[in-house]
Amino acid sequence: MLVTLKSVLSKAHRGNYAVGAFNINNLEICQAVMAAAERVRAPVILQTSEGAIDYAGMDYLAAIARLAAAKTRLPVVFHLDHGKNPALVERAIKSGYYTSVMIDGSARSYKENVRITKKIVAMAHRRGISVEAELGAIAGIEDFVSVSEREARLTNPVEAAKFVRETGCDALAVAIGTSHGAFKFKGEPKLDIVRLKKIKKLTKKPLVLHGASGVPADIKRLALKYGGRLKEARGVSDALNRTAVRGGINKVNIDTDLRLAFTAGVRRALAEHPEVIDPRKILGPAKNFITQVVARKMRLLGSAGKA
Repeated sequence: MLVTLKSVLSKAHRGNYAVGAFNINNLEICQAVMAAAERVRAPVILQTSEGAIDYAGMDYLAAIARLAAAKTRLPVVFHLDHGKNPALVERAIKSGYYTSVMIDGSARSYKENVRITKKIVAMAHRRGISVEAELGAIAGIEDFVSVSEREARLTNPVEAAKFVRETGCDALAVAIGTSHGAFKFKGEPKLDIVRLKKIKKLTKKPLVLHGASGVPADIKRLALKYGGRLKEARGVSDALNRTAVRGGINKVNIDTDLRLAFTAGVRRALAEHPEVIDPRKILGPAKNFITQVVARKMRLLGSAGKA
């Protein structure tokens, strides 16, 4: 059943667990994510990025996601991920498809971020749609070469509390050291958990961790075995993700791990069965790998059994 982000994250906030948010680009990925949610009985967030919309179209993706939600009794959120373009966010709100949107004004000045977020919140809330916002720059801690740069890039707890009050957003994405993609860390992975706990204490809001894919070792090995060039890929460890959830994270975005699983499955299918030309036999194994990865992630985040 289709529900809002606010309803799902309010329960996670009270229960001290996190809900996985998984990026979908096509039918197979959506089916794989939903199969995992059914397997472990977890609430799930299906989300589409601007890139996914460019690739497949908002209407097509919405039809897939909303049908998936209609065919289950599990709570399903349909969410617009990383809406950097306010016009696209407004389009998503007015479409009637989404139950949640993210307005990402983190690259703008604080004042401009507040202005745009506040406008989106008002528009979305009138239609019963939840809003996730972002404060701070999500990259890698090791990329900030000085203490002052690090402080400027990561989310300031006091500023976060002020931002939440001024905008009325339902959830806040915070920068505590993660980064997007498969190559997240040059050195030892680390997150600023002390900062996270301060943000949680001051905002008292559901918090979101972007760039949290783990780059599972078994999936990485499989991709490497069949020609993938991912030797330096490194993600956020299970231990760090658990610590982040205990520190106040209630929504964790996962995209890279799905891509890795999909790619590993397709690579193996093509390598082991070069005679096959049936897309279903090539994509089927990829779906199975994604389902395994998603189910594992749901258990890790503590949302399994919470539907």
